[in-house]
Amino acid sequence: MSDSNSKILLVDDDLSMREFLELMLGAEGYHVDTAASGKQAVQQLDRGFYDLILCDIRLGDISGIEVLKKAKSKYPDSVVIMISAYATAENAVQAMNEGAYDYLPKPFDNDELKQTISKALQLKTLSQEKSHLDDILKENIHFGRIVGSHMRMKHIYKIISQVADTRTNIMITGESGTGKELIARAIHEQSSRHDKPFVVINCGSIPESLIESEFFGYKKGAFTGASQDKKGLFEAANAGTVFLDEVGELEPQMQIKLLRVVQERSFKPVGGNEDIHVDIRILSATNKQLEEEVIAGRFREDLYYRLNVVEIKVPPLRERKGDIRALAQHFLDKYSREQGKEITKISSYAVDLLQKYDFPGNIRELENLIERSVALSNTNILLPDNLSLSIHKRRWIEGIKNRRFDLDDVARGVSLDNVLEEIEKAYLEKALELSSGSKNKAADLLGISFRSLRYRLDKLGIDKPE
Repeated sequence: MSDSNSKILLVDDDLSMREFLELMLGAEGYHVDTAASGKQAVQQLDRGFYDLILCDIRLGDISGIEVLKKAKSKYPDSVVIMISAYATAENAVQAMNEGAYDYLPKPFDNDELKQTISKALQLKTLSQEKSHLDDILKENIHFGRIVGSHMRMKHIYKIISQVADTRTNIMITGESGTGKELIARAIHEQSSRHDKPFVVINCGSIPESLIESEFFGYKKGAFTGASQDKKGLFEAANAGTVFLDEVGELEPQMQIKLLRVVQERSFKPVGGNEDIHVDIRILSATNKQLEEEVIAGRFREDLYYRLNVVEIKVPPLRERKGDIRALAQHFLDKYSREQGKEITKISSYAVDLLQKYDFPGNIRELENLIERSVALSNTNILLPDNLSLSIHKRRWIEGIKNRRFDLDDVARGVSLDNVLEEIEKAYLEKALELSSGSKNKAADLLGISFRSLRYRLDKLGIDKPE
């Protein structure tokens, strides 16, 4: 339940909306007062302080923006959330620039609104929120640049602290883009080798014909063009750490040669007769299931067990969605500095959209998305419309590719409104079919509120029984 001491002023000229929200927020434990107009809201603000004002942007007399200005002028510590059925990026930017905590379009999801209000009351003001986010980042950045407070990440931090200063070989597994190299760097930086070389070898990017000479170096005259001796990457890493990224891509012959290095910490350069001995820590990473590769005969079992003394499994981002807010803010701060912009905040509604997306490209995809969004944004707040790759657009396009809609029709001319209406209607009808006509269940399947579902059914003329 909510803090029962929090006072909320609800401003909306729609009686049914006021009554509904008053009941809902009252049930959450808040003290709720209502105002049917902007003028009435200003009068109530003159009478006393409210912890939070939930205000429609379109009112009959004084606009919601004017109520916002009045509230922030009189009570800077009040938190204001704007709502509107006529949401536009311009309105949202204006509201946020005037000090609104967030801007939510109608119809909104009830749970989403309650969560937004709860978060807003905890943070209180924009300046406190920024400070709070900074604190979150300080708490959650462990071992350098790793961001996350999910329990599986905390388990990884514990393993890093336990194995960092040993010679044990570590295998880091996980999907592409999950941050395996950051884990490897953290192990190196926490070890006594932290001031020695950290050499990254991408086993999947070096051509097979060059990989031996890249790994072990070569002697003058070893092959055409070898005009002088050259150190290999393993020798360059002496006294430090070698990170073998995508180790599962190595061909069988190189697996044999690597096994000797792992066992004896020595190798012969191409064209050389004498062994070179090195003192190196070996960390490896793969996005493959190496156990299956071993069973299939594509990866040597003895090498696998030598490299995988301790395994660190990095979870995909979809399994640690609670970290998305901190990660997005981390990347926002990074790219705002790099690009000379003053974008300090991500709208909580934008964060909610990000958290509803599975990010098949994991953290790397999220980082690229935030970098592009910062580059293209001309506001100091990142809103859903500022996201250069809209999550909903992405899902919509992927859905179209798997359905009966032909994108080649665009070249011949189409009615986009008709296409979108057809898509919406198809999804609504399918959800109703799967839920045996239950609108409540259909709304859950589509991830929208019951009110939103009812509005869409009425708009499209779909009449199904409960």
